[in-house]
Amino acid sequence: MESAIAIRVEGLGKEYHIGKQQDSYRTLRETLIDSFKSPFLKAAHLLRGRAAAVDGLNEKFWALQDVSFEIQRGEVVGIIGRNGAGKSTLLKVLSRIVEPTKGSAEIHGRVGSLLEVGTGFHPQLTGRENIYLNGAILGMRRSEIERKFDEIVSFAEVEKFIDTPVKHYSSGMYLRLAFAVAAHLEPEILIVDEVLAVGDTNFQKKCINKMHDVGQHGRTVFLVSHNMRAITRLCRRAILLDAGVVVQDGPADRVVNAYLNPSDNTIAERVWPDPAQAPSGDAVRLRAVRVRGDDGMVREVLDIRKPIIIEMEYEVLGQGYVLAPHFNVDNEEGVSLFTTIDSDPAWRGRPRPAGIYTSSARIPGNLLAEGMIFVEAALLTMNPRSNQFTASDAVSFRVADSCEGDSARGDWTGSMQGVVRPLLQWSTTMHPVREENDEEETG
Repeated sequence: MESAIAIRVEGLGKEYHIGKQQDSYRTLRETLIDSFKSPFLKAAHLLRGRAAAVDGLNEKFWALQDVSFEIQRGEVVGIIGRNGAGKSTLLKVLSRIVEPTKGSAEIHGRVGSLLEVGTGFHPQLTGRENIYLNGAILGMRRSEIERKFDEIVSFAEVEKFIDTPVKHYSSGMYLRLAFAVAAHLEPEILIVDEVLAVGDTNFQKKCINKMHDVGQHGRTVFLVSHNMRAITRLCRRAILLDAGVVVQDGPADRVVNAYLNPSDNTIAERVWPDPAQAPSGDAVRLRAVRVRGDDGMVREVLDIRKPIIIEMEYEVLGQGYVLAPHFNVDNEEGVSLFTTIDSDPAWRGRPRPAGIYTSSARIPGNLLAEGMIFVEAALLTMNPRSNQFTASDAVSFRVADSCEGDSARGDWTGSMQGVVRPLLQWSTTMHPVREENDEEETG
């Protein structure tokens, strides 16, 4: 019986020696030249090399420490964590690029990896030749590659340059072709490291949609990204690494919240206590952004049926400014839900004295669909118009639907489409069906 496990990692550890010199590949020309060098120069070089190695022997660094998890076939799992957390090292171990120091990593299935731009590409070969080379490395027959060839080239948008050596490609072309090859040649396990950090917005959306399609077709996706919206959209599960250790493993939205806000405060509240670090302009400085429930409490999970209040606290640093505080609200798929601008008649069009202000917007219940919501806080001064600050993804929260039957979901327990979920008023009227006998008697 075929195993349901795609990846099994047990007690995995990877140790590096900091400062230890690694033997590099030497050409025949370099070897011959060195053989004719003065023995004294060779001896001095050898001593310097030994000294450097000794200096680094006592410095060790564990990029991964006792990492264990299992991934089922067809799962789409995100790996998140700050720089240096061990994410890329983990993917390199899984891709058989580096050997672990201890523990084991089992892979059950054909693996396609995209760890860096153009991983596996030969710069002297053309785009066409590299597609066939990568397919062969994956163990695919030529007929399988040919079946996918046109789709790969179309996705990468390199039709005019497909017979040009890839060393002449721009970084964007290189990336598009590399991702297209990795995603389209049907590996059973797709391992991707930060591909979404490069390329324009349209290509990033194409990548997200393609990885979503790969996951929908039952293949396993293992994704490292700093794009939290991509993680919450694509992945039901996420693993948080910190200093080489698994800190949290569970539902993607909860793990993302833990990553974005490691302190005791919730991600539904972001405070800038140090004015030097706060988003600011010449006239206004941001102090805090919060999400509150209708009870006034800061909350990261909110009932779909209840109102939601988002607020920004800011300091006006001088006199005479007309302000336009506003929020841009997106969902986990990066879709812009709405922009809302401060329309309080008490201050609309009026210059504000210096001081500390709190502006809040109330989102009615039964409006937003369930899922992760990301809020950008921004503020402009008017006449003349000047952007004072923009805090992207300042806060986020999760809308949780109700199973009690009194939301727009009613008694339905399946998935529901759409970016909004209004509770609309319905009415149903029954029209009695007249029996044939009644019609005959009437006749």
